[in-house]
Amino acid sequence: MRPGAIEANVRRLVERAGGPALCAVVKADGYGHGALDASRAALAGGASWLAVATVTEALEIAEGVDSDAPVLMLSEVAPHLAADAARDCPERIRFTVASAAGVRSLAAAAGPERAVHLKVDTGMHRMGALPAELEAVAQALREAGPALRLEGVWTHLAVADAPDDPFTAEQLRRFDLALDALRGFGLPTGVVHAANSAGLLAHPDARRDLVRAGIAIYGVPPSPELEGAVVLEPALELVSRVTAVRTVAPGESVSYGRQWWAAEPTRVATVAIGYADGIRRDSGTAGVEVLVRGRRCPIVGTVSMDQLMVALAPAIADEVAAGDEAVLIGCQGAAEITATEIAQRLDTIAYEVLTSVSARVPRVVI
Repeated sequence: MRPGAIEANVRRLVERAGGPALCAVVKADGYGHGALDASRAALAGGASWLAVATVTEALEIAEGVDSDAPVLMLSEVAPHLAADAARDCPERIRFTVASAAGVRSLAAAAGPERAVHLKVDTGMHRMGALPAELEAVAQALREAGPALRLEGVWTHLAVADAPDDPFTAEQLRRFDLALDALRGFGLPTGVVHAANSAGLLAHPDARRDLVRAGIAIYGVPPSPELEGAVVLEPALELVSRVTAVRTVAPGESVSYGRQWWAAEPTRVATVAIGYADGIRRDSGTAGVEVLVRGRRCPIVGTVSMDQLMVALAPAIADEVAAGDEAVLIGCQGAAEITATEIAQRLDTIAYEVLTSVSARVPRVVI
């Protein structure tokens, strides 16, 4: 992982935001990059907030990153966990509330002046207070008295990564109505935020007081449609080593299930990485490739738990030996394999590719 790339990306995104503060989303272990190093790099690049998903993640950041930057928890704490969360989390950690019940459970456990952010559901329908529920939430916040202070209101955009989809504008319209309603109920809305990475890059109207940038700070566009919207530097390279090379005769198969057969004598290299490390088991049948000696080599056969096999390009077939580097994400020579490319081959998104890199893969900071 290259913290310098994250720092540079954040600087460019802060410039693109054009005024709103930037919140760096470092949940899921910094999208697989390492949460602590990603947090420090993002703050160095100009981020003034950090965001996570769980209490455990919030505590890791609060304890491991020497900064006064607020840490926003993006999920509402379950009622049965509210007392422990309020006790364990320092004031630097901001809780999200998304329901009247969530407000009441947190207020019962919180000390005075606990800052919270209210999540409003404008069409994602995953979490958040619906428009019809806002009055009840406002009442619960008023009843909480000094225990809770509404610091901000936010929503999340469902299709901001599709720049031409009109639903983003509709969500922002609903959000503005919700903000007006909350003010009408006597609540100051404080720090208003709606833009994720895609909203920041493609929807100026979504840039309010704060923007929450996740995938983009790691140098990966939120979708192929937004490739090049801002110059971004990938911060992660995923590298392993060749452990063995053998010639597979015509008609012989490779790996579990005999999903691949050699049509001709083929030099096949074994690489020390597998699905327990985050490489999808079906990568071979999906056409995912690996870089060896600067050449693209297709994964062949079923990926196993700890190893995978690649068919070596003819130009390097007789040169590759145990110990050679195999690049799964990143550059080697003039060739590059990106998380976006892998995602397209696997019919998923780059977010899943990155966050699937498991904890047993060592993170090396360059």
